[in-house]
Amino acid sequence: NGSEIMANIRLERVYDDPEGTTGGYRVFVDRLWPRGESKEKFHYDLWAKEIAPSTELREWYHADPATRWPEFERCYQSELAANPAATRLINDLKGKPEIVLLYSSRDPDHNNARILASWLAPHL
Repeated sequence: NGSEIMANIRLERVYDDPEGTTGGYRVFVDRLWPRGESKEKFHYDLWAKEIAPSTELREWYHADPATRWPEFERCYQSELAANPAATRLINDLKGKPEIVLLYSSRDPDHNNARILASWLAPHL
């Protein structure tokens, strides 16, 4: 019929719902385990650490987040475009009616999950 259902992508901070009660297919998108989070209680369906920003990019950004956000966003999108794991993630997520990207950053507006969501949306 020509119409496609766009995946519903939501962002959620790990610490806001540690037991995963909000539903959806839950993808943890950070490279490092969230500090203080219990492996027994933290619910996720997939830990996609290989699509997180590279260690070098993350450390560069955290040295001066106030001024480096636009450049970080551009660099991370370039990393995603060149990362075979990002293609695998797209294939894993296709057909999922609701996707929750989980992140541990304190900043809800400036984090890799937000960049990833906007990068993923047109591919799903």
